[in-house]
Amino acid sequence: MSPNPTASTQSSGPDPWPRLFSSAALLVSVVALVFAMGGLAPAERGHSAGHRAKQAAAKKAKNLSKRFARVTARCPVSNSVDLGTWCLESTTFRVPPADAGKNDYLYATQKCVKEGGWLPSAAQLIGAAPKAALKSTIDDDPGTSGTSEFPEPQNGIKDEREMTGDLFTTAAGSRAAGSEGVSAGSKGVGNLGEPNPIPVPPEPLPETLNYITVYDNHNAGGFAGGAPVGKAENFRCAYAKGSQGKPRNTSSRS
Repeated sequence: MSPNPTASTQSSGPDPWPRLFSSAALLVSVVALVFAMGGLAPAERGHSAGHRAKQAAAKKAKNLSKRFARVTARCPVSNSVDLGTWCLESTTFRVPPADAGKNDYLYATQKCVKEGGWLPSAAQLIGAAPKAALKSTIDDDPGTSGTSEFPEPQNGIKDEREMTGDLFTTAAGSRAAGSEGVSAGSKGVGNLGEPNPIPVPPEPLPETLNYITVYDNHNAGGFAGGAPVGKAENFRCAYAKGSQGKPRNTSSRS
């Protein structure tokens, strides 16, 4: 009797379905892992790219800040003394021959403003004395002060000083600080019955109004007395540091 083909088929080996299900499960696991890795990679790449972009932006901002600091921290005049947030001309103003003797308080303040600065105060000049070569006495060191190393006798050999923007008065009353006077032709207020004022000459530069002068005093700085606002004197200008274009030369400085 021939064997049962069905029995023979069933008894020829293990059941293939469990192996098929195991292979399918493994395939699904692999696919899931691939998808998982594929989903994470863009996020990781995105995070890395974002970090690099932030670093680049920070570096650019830092460089711009440095460039801005260099631009805004420059003095508008060359050959100047750097004093932090401001600067001072290293030499005094050279008065043109046509203006000789005209360099009084009004002249100095107007020249400094025209140049974009101001006439420094006594405190600023004395504070700058250790770094700036201020005018001084003839026995001061020419290397650290504005004293001439080789004075010319024909031009006089004298102690020198510098003008400041500080003022004081040597008198009291109406003449203490100047007067605009009363111009001829002035009229009183008719509705109030005011009489016409009597003309009075102006006094824009009274001798009683003085500016303070200072000198180097061997780098310690010192007060050198006062001088009437109408008297000529050495002066230099001070400037705020800032973005004011290319520094100007100092051809007008002594």
